[in-house]
Amino acid sequence: MMAVFDALPGFRRRFVVSPAPDRVTAAVEDDYHCMAVTLHHDGAIVTAVDAVMDRAPWTTCPGAPAVLGATFTGVALTEVAKRGEKQANCTHLHDLAVLAAAHAGDAAPMRYDILVCDPVEGLVTAEIRRDGQPIHRIVHRGDIVMDPAAITGLSLFKLRDWIGGLNGPEREAARLLQWGAILAHGRLISMERQSDANRMPPNCYTFQPERKVHAQRVGEVIDFTAADRQPLDHFDGAGFSMVR
Repeated sequence: MMAVFDALPGFRRRFVVSPAPDRVTAAVEDDYHCMAVTLHHDGAIVTAVDAVMDRAPWTTCPGAPAVLGATFTGVALTEVAKRGEKQANCTHLHDLAVLAAAHAGDAAPMRYDILVCDPVEGLVTAEIRRDGQPIHRIVHRGDIVMDPAAITGLSLFKLRDWIGGLNGPEREAARLLQWGAILAHGRLISMERQSDANRMPPNCYTFQPERKVHAQRVGEVIDFTAADRQPLDHFDGAGFSMVR
């Protein structure tokens, strides 16, 4: 069953978190993005932040790492998720910082895989796995959840209460799955519609009014279900290889 689902065309997103005694790195790659954030820490406080954008969709995105550093340097690891300022940052880098901080004390690396199939007779299935094991699966039609029963009838965009009621590990996975399922909409939107930053609300670093007027769409878009590679297959846990 899993092999059949894996073969369906659709959106793919992978997170890899790599903890070390004085730092933790979280990386993500999907159809549109490939990025990594390293939080250096002393066991309690973020002492420095490094961010790398291996693949980003806008010409303005490379300015975002400096804002990320200003946002989180000096913040307690336990307070990173509460820091806010997400819309001032690249939302993907911000999410990576939050994910990294949550796993700074882990003893081993961890991987999340998100798979969102393209609509099949109007139904979209989205699943998240942690280290290969399924955690959540959401089926929706036109963004209205059909399954699981606990959230049937809710909008894909209105799952905050459900996510907030889950335990820690399940909550983290559900939050990542919801955002991944929303990002998957990009596969159904023409590149022309996606390439005008002026149409976008000010919900991230690039789409702030002073930058979106200058933002130009760039970057390779990869369909991993049609490619001969997997997300983050050129990432070794600390950096990106130049050869793929």
